[in-house]
Amino acid sequence: MSDSTDLPRFPQESSPGPTGPTGPTGPAGPAGAAPTRPGTVNGAFWAFLAATVISIVSGLLVLGQRDALADAVRRSNTKLTAQQIDQAATVALVAAVVIAVLIALLYLFFAVKLRAGRNWARIVLTVLTALQVISLLAGSGGSWIGYLSCLAAVIGVVLSFLPESSAYFAAAKPVRR
Repeated sequence: MSDSTDLPRFPQESSPGPTGPTGPTGPAGPAGAAPTRPGTVNGAFWAFLAATVISIVSGLLVLGQRDALADAVRRSNTKLTAQQIDQAATVALVAAVVIAVLIALLYLFFAVKLRAGRNWARIVLTVLTALQVISLLAGSGGSWIGYLSCLAAVIGVVLSFLPESSAYFAAAKPVRR
């Protein structure tokens, strides 16, 4: 038989008592209980989720740029046939969408882990957001949707480092086994 310690313990107390940092049970609540997730962490999760959805929408909007991409390929290399140019444009668009979806799935994974109290996910999302900001600032000007996605991610980072969020991550660490 498997060890039953991995399963939730039921029934739980109907009134666990205070769970805040000022309560007698500390920030994690009763001994061994998961800490209460503050609204700032939920807000960070939703901000990162919004950034992910906006990025996916941006990736889908690229599909409408197929003709412009084919024209750019035509201008850069006149030795290709029309069929090769169409194939190159299609391959480039499919690759861009696949990469965007994979990045979005990773971003979503990190956001879910952040919501679960994993500090490493908060750090990874902070680094990814910093890279996104640097990319927008160093680039030749991004689209408005890129700036919107970046803004949502920055809001998520700020919310994830507010004192309530930091207390949650600190309290969640000892609870994990």
